[in-house]
Amino acid sequence: MDFINLILNSTFLVFLLVFISGAAIGSFLNVVIHRLPLIMYKDWSEQCKEIQGNPLMEMIPEDRISLAAPASRCPKCASPITPMQNIPILSYLMLGKKCANCGTQISIRYFLVEACCSLLAIFLVFRYGPTMQTIFYLAFTFMLIPMAFIDIEHKLLPDSITYLALWTGIIYSLTGYSITLENSVYGVLIGYLLLWSVYASFKVITGKEGMGYGDFKLLAAIGAWVGWKMLLPVILIASVVGTIISVAILVLSKKSNDTQSQTIPFGPYLALGGWITLLWGTDLTRWYLNQF
Repeated sequence: MDFINLILNSTFLVFLLVFISGAAIGSFLNVVIHRLPLIMYKDWSEQCKEIQGNPLMEMIPEDRISLAAPASRCPKCASPITPMQNIPILSYLMLGKKCANCGTQISIRYFLVEACCSLLAIFLVFRYGPTMQTIFYLAFTFMLIPMAFIDIEHKLLPDSITYLALWTGIIYSLTGYSITLENSVYGVLIGYLLLWSVYASFKVITGKEGMGYGDFKLLAAIGAWVGWKMLLPVILIASVVGTIISVAILVLSKKSNDTQSQTIPFGPYLALGGWITLLWGTDLTRWYLNQF
């Protein structure tokens, strides 16, 4: 204690300690400044190599592409899709699941997404009525669905949707219909750190990456909606469902010698766990605790 008091009472020693500490931190920051860009460029370079030869690259049009343009067309033959061929759910059935021009099989994903959106919208509106809560729940649902399907098809969770879900969840906490803002913010922080810790530990032990950064961001976004106290049910539901489906997929892939399908994204399971927890998390937790 006397030594500490000596340091604090000596202007010179305080100056020296701060100077040395600052220099040490500066030395580390120099490493960051030099190596971080190299690490980023190296990762981007490896990612560029990975996408070469990907079938999706052949589908990218040469002209400008956005969510609004160009008009809908067949991914195979590029023939325009007429308004009568673009009626949700019905067109898929009327066309016999095939392109009207080239006869290529239309992915069932189009039907599933449209059907899911319709059925879940009906469920939410009838369950919660014409309320602000319904609007936000619909928004959350319609953000989770594309993330889940994109992750299934491409092993990607777009930041543009994940961040939108995160900020919408925080805004929802300000309406008074949901958890508090404090709970929402803690949900974001703890949600991200939970999966990041698992990722970091797995990488240290095995030297491999067990999941992507998109999973951390998705759980953070879900945490903004359900709060930090409900993150455990989200992970439990995602893990249980993921384990069951993953085992089934692995068994089927071994029978068909399809090794590619053994890479299973975690995002869809997190999305399902987050959606279920938002609607029934409190009831499920109460039921579980009552068993004891």
